[in-house]
Amino acid sequence: MTKKKLVINSDLDEKLIKEIQQEIPDWQVIAHKDPEKITQDLAEAEIVLHWKRAAEQTLLANRDLKWVQTFSAGVNSLPLDRLIQNNVKLTSANGVHGYPISETIFALMLALTRKIHTYVRQQKEKTWHKADIKLEIHQKTIGILGVGAIGRETARISKAFGMKVLGMRHSGKNIEDVDEMFTPDQLSDLLPKCDYVVITLPLTDETTGMFGKEAFRQMKNSAFLINIGRGKIINEKELIQALENGEIAGAGLDVFEKEPLSEDSSLWEMENVIITPHTAGATEHYDERVIRDIFIPNLREYLESDAPTLNVVDYEKGY
Repeated sequence: MTKKKLVINSDLDEKLIKEIQQEIPDWQVIAHKDPEKITQDLAEAEIVLHWKRAAEQTLLANRDLKWVQTFSAGVNSLPLDRLIQNNVKLTSANGVHGYPISETIFALMLALTRKIHTYVRQQKEKTWHKADIKLEIHQKTIGILGVGAIGRETARISKAFGMKVLGMRHSGKNIEDVDEMFTPDQLSDLLPKCDYVVITLPLTDETTGMFGKEAFRQMKNSAFLINIGRGKIINEKELIQALENGEIAGAGLDVFEKEPLSEDSSLWEMENVIITPHTAGATEHYDERVIRDIFIPNLREYLESDAPTLNVVDYEKGY
């Protein structure tokens, strides 16, 4: 009898591979680092751990494929229409980013508030200048757009600074550490109240281009914008105009419309902008959280019922 195949399409630590194999001793667990050697196995796999665009056509042609676990929270780059046609279950890595991304959010907020980025530039030039520093983060109001695992952890940390926390989510349902919840159609009511606006949303048809001229006009001119969601949520050209015109005070950006960010983008040179190269979620614990907190519990469910239950992507919503 041919063994079922689980293919790990990623460079995963051997100890994690062994933990997976222990859960399914009767399966073939295949983990090649060589992309050419893994192609045939991908064509026959029932479960694939990590979607890679280079293997997309092979995976879409595989009629035995039943479940894909991604290593990313966002799935907008995957061919969702084809996957739903093929009746493939898709689970994401939502939940592994709470600690590292919330740390990045506060690193950006604090750096912009206390002008750390300005002082780093001055240090290179050996310039001793106070840079008109005056702001502090305590007691300010933060608006968190998207209150999933990242948003909830950001809200929790915000309370340590005595901040008022406003949230935005589809349900409008209140959660711990959020003082007031808004729905997406109330965005124009939320923005004028915020000293910091943090975008943690997925990219969907609804969120694409959500932030443009009108949103920037609704923000305080003293407010900072932080985006760790997806670049296309913001109209980059209109963001640049808002920064140049002083409609907002500054921005911390980890994601962009096109990545890598073009060398000729004026964002690079702006004194009130901090750029990070889509690394907000990077952490030493990433792989083990995906495997131990999401994949293995889902694998146990799959063996019982053919249906993983954690982080199952809703194809209609796109996340």
